[in-house]
Amino acid sequence: MAASEASAASSHLPWFIVSPGQTDTLLVVAAIALIVAVLLLGVAFFWLHSLPERLGHKKLQFEIVAVLGLISLFTHIHLFWVIGLVLALIDLPDFTTPLRRIAGSLEKMSGSEPPVSTAEQQAPGAATKPSEAAG
Repeated sequence: MAASEASAASSHLPWFIVSPGQTDTLLVVAAIALIVAVLLLGVAFFWLHSLPERLGHKKLQFEIVAVLGLISLFTHIHLFWVIGLVLALIDLPDFTTPLRRIAGSLEKMSGSEPPVSTAEQQAPGAATKPSEAAG
């Protein structure tokens, strides 16, 4: 009579309760779900962490943003990441190109020679023509 009660009682147990010696499927499913969740959270963290570098990739301040991102990654001081994100979102104006054009125009107007470029300083013989070198 005790065996019939046990068999009748086991039919009402939930699916995740297993008899001794069998594989616990709920534990296996929970372990796999936990591993997948940790991996996905790690990928999301590193994707979010590289956001300032991706936003400021083609900008003038890219190296500063990348260094701030690395500092924040290794020190866990999130203020560096926030500063890098703000720098990546700001478009810094290019001051050097207009200033070079202004300087070049002033040199043309004054009739003075433009400064020697670095390519001409490295190879002065290559800049002269063969007819000038012979004569």
